[in-house]
Amino acid sequence: MDGNLEGDTRFADRGVIRCGRPRRELAGEVEERILDAAGRVFLERGFEGASVEEIAEAARAGKPTIYARFGSKEALFGAVIERLVRRQVSHEAVCDAGASIADRLEALAAANLTGILVPETIGLIRVAVAEARRFPDLASSVSRMARDRKTEAVRRLLADFAQSELTAMPAFAPDRVADTAFRFLNLTVLPMLVRALFGEDLTLLRAEIGPHAARSVAFFLAACGHAPASNDSEQATVS
Repeated sequence: MDGNLEGDTRFADRGVIRCGRPRRELAGEVEERILDAAGRVFLERGFEGASVEEIAEAARAGKPTIYARFGSKEALFGAVIERLVRRQVSHEAVCDAGASIADRLEALAAANLTGILVPETIGLIRVAVAEARRFPDLASSVSRMARDRKTEAVRRLLADFAQSELTAMPAFAPDRVADTAFRFLNLTVLPMLVRALFGEDLTLLRAEIGPHAARSVAFFLAACGHAPASNDSEQATVS
């Protein structure tokens, strides 16, 4: 019998076997276990080489359980990437990072890079890039999803900042802040991400996060027309 009832067969208090869907409180645990296993298998095998059978075995779940939740291998890969994106920014940490806009933007840039410059994230991005020729729709949809989710998260934060310190700056107007968020990500994340994808040591790259964030944010704010306070200028200076 296929193990599609994983997590669904339990001994009740009276010794009766219960079958069917997992209890509500267990459903999230099952999905997390599937995503954990899928991430490992995709990293090891690549997208084409990974099979749902192997993912199911690693997750201790049945194939029907996986297909019921994710629909296809492509959707499962997208869900793995989406979870990585969700985990990469702590809004609370960014909002509490400091009194000045420069402090908070540097914390935002550093939080993004800290979440990206890890072996799992870089490895999965490489998987998507490597499969772009054979699976162009998969690569483009995953890239678009990650970009849109990350840009929206940054847009919300920049909109919050704009209500306090940046209201007079056109780049942070409601109809332009999404484009500003996209450009912020390109400036702060893309250079370090490209270096990581081409094989530079992640430990060394992570050591550069602080100085890179300070330089990038100083440039970003200057381009937006923000005049830094004297202490912000001193902090962004690199000897």
